[in-house]
Amino acid sequence: MHAFATAGAAALLALALPAATPDAGLAPLAFLAGHCWRGTFHDGKTTDEHCFSWIYHGKFMRDRHVVRTPGAPDGFGESIYLWDAATQQLQYLYIESGGGFSRGSVTAEGTTLVFPQSTYSEGGKTQTIRSRWTRAGGDGYDVSTEFQGKDGWVPGFALHMQRVGP
Repeated sequence: MHAFATAGAAALLALALPAATPDAGLAPLAFLAGHCWRGTFHDGKTTDEHCFSWIYHGKFMRDRHVVRTPGAPDGFGESIYLWDAATQQLQYLYIESGGGFSRGSVTAEGTTLVFPQSTYSEGGKTQTIRSRWTRAGGDGYDVSTEFQGKDGWVPGFALHMQRVGP
């Protein structure tokens, strides 16, 4: 019982503390924070939902996501975004429930977040990937992802992500 009381008191204290100002290096991601965003794949059935939140007083951002396909187990992933002052880069680490992971950087080009070429690894296999997230009004963004094939870059998937709530 004591652990529950302590956890409850800590939660109330956290609610009472003022929100910290996020790290300036994370500013390109700020529009995502505190919201969930959902997109539907081309099949019209599979969805991808991302929920973004500041962590550790705005020093990092967390993106938890779930891919839902009717009749199949959900797939989960999480990204942690950070500002690396030494390299002056916005970076991320992505991990997912199938055991895969990737690391890379993010740059802002106007209203577009650019995820340059990075390597996704799972089970000893790798795939080179790149992506762009372009703002679409105040409550959406469009994702365009490509994969590197033996003859160059090929389209992977495109999604329109719509804000669906906190």
